[in-house]
Amino acid sequence: MRKVLPVLAVLPFLVSGCISTATSIVKAPFQVAGKAVDWTTTSQEESDRNYGKKMRKQEAEEGKQRKELAKRCNKDPQRSECGQYQGYRAGN
Repeated sequence: MRKVLPVLAVLPFLVSGCISTATSIVKAPFQVAGKAVDWTTTSQEESDRNYGKKMRKQEAEEGKQRKELAKRCNKDPQRSECGQYQGYRAGN
């Protein structure tokens, strides 16, 4: 009995490594599944960032078109497309 008592005192320290390894093995599939969901879904922040980028590109393109129209209208104001400026409308 005296030899068993010291082994029982040390046993929790020896088993703690095994328990943490077993815990990480059990948690691994859930962590992988969580990463897969993160990769396949778009967060609200990412969606907002992508929308902003799309709108900036569209606004830049519309600005170029507006400058080209202004240049053509300055050369020939009698063109049918050279009416009064109606203002900028994003998304049209």
